[in-house]
Amino acid sequence: MIKCDKKFENLEEELLNLPTVLKNSLQKDILTIKQLNKEGEKFAYVSKNLCDLSGAEYVIFSKYMNQNYHESETFIFVDSTGRQVCTLSGRDIDLYNMIKKCDKLIESHKF
Repeated sequence: MIKCDKKFENLEEELLNLPTVLKNSLQKDILTIKQLNKEGEKFAYVSKNLCDLSGAEYVIFSKYMNQNYHESETFIFVDSTGRQVCTLSGRDIDLYNMIKKCDKLIESHKF
């Protein structure tokens, strides 16, 4: 199988306002993106007590961060067009029960 340099076929179209550095990092599989599960209690708690996430659709973070360094992790929350809503650290939250696979992003079969 030939490996291509774009992980997502439609990232540019779906997240047109996402900064180039984040687009490139996602396409090269340095960062990962997950959709937010807005129905869970954890999402409601974070949105009420830490940062209003009502406009956020996705969260971007490092896929290679070692669990021992979770407190140093940065979570970038973006809306459905890629505009940043807020940033939180691993000291503030963990994403367990808050994320799911992205419905709208299509992964390349060649990646």
